[in-house]
Amino acid sequence: MEYLDFELPIKELEDQLDKCQIIGQESNVDVTQTCKQIEKKLLETKKDIYKNLTAWQRVQLSRHPSRPYTMDHVRALCGTSFLELFGDRNFKDDKAMIGGLGKIGGQSFMIVGQQKGYNTKTRQYRNFGMANPEGYRKALRLMQMAEKFGIPVLTLIDTPGAYPGLEAEERGQGEAIARNIFEMIRLKVPIISVIVGEGASGGALGIGVGDKVYMLENTWYSVISPESCSSILWKSWDYKEQAAEALKLTSTDMKRQKLVDDVIPEPLGGAHYDRETTFKNVQEYVLKGFNELKDLSTAELVSRRMDKYSKMGEYKE
Repeated sequence: MEYLDFELPIKELEDQLDKCQIIGQESNVDVTQTCKQIEKKLLETKKDIYKNLTAWQRVQLSRHPSRPYTMDHVRALCGTSFLELFGDRNFKDDKAMIGGLGKIGGQSFMIVGQQKGYNTKTRQYRNFGMANPEGYRKALRLMQMAEKFGIPVLTLIDTPGAYPGLEAEERGQGEAIARNIFEMIRLKVPIISVIVGEGASGGALGIGVGDKVYMLENTWYSVISPESCSSILWKSWDYKEQAAEALKLTSTDMKRQKLVDDVIPEPLGGAHYDRETTFKNVQEYVLKGFNELKDLSTAELVSRRMDKYSKMGEYKE
């Protein structure tokens, strides 16, 4: 298990607990009571730390290397029923954007999402979860296929942003993302979006228009990352903690501002501490959201979605 800076007190207590258990196993000394005291202290410390997380600490948790990525969620939700589909029928297949058909709780979904890598080789293969224009065009192709056959769409968002390279701009990155937003607004099937990690900028918005938009508890969603915001405003990354607070990018902030529909709870310590519970919670919210949408007529579904996004940003002076 890898520990973040603010988790070091937890690491110290877990090390103490391991040593205590080893002493009990290798000697005749009864350490049961001591181990129980350490376990109690460990639980209290975890609750205290995770109850008072700052915005920047939640950003760090969303990037934890052990956190389940999109394909982990897909395998857990769909089992062996997932059939991956490839290519945008125009340029090539983008490995940072995955998509395909799968069943969740007996209901078929067209699933689209960004996929990060687990090590240096797979991170390069997946382009660090940053899709090129062909990735967004593949996503749109699959969503339009879902519309044709009346299959609901599930998008799983986890990206530091769309790929900002020269070749991506040459192939129309901005147009591809804008086209996705335009087409998703009027897609004639239910769309459920879940932010499972990072939700950064247009990279997230390109597959983030949904009738129901959920965020896992320790994720973030913003027009810009804290580091980039800090570098623009203060000409340095040193103020990323302040930027994270100012951006109001946490799940609770987004729910309060009515930019997402609900927050999916995570196990104590984050999704990586108990993956099975996380997957179960995600499935529960996805199916609950679908059940609320499935009986709506096409016209009502599209109308409600347009109204929802039209109202965002309204204010009174």
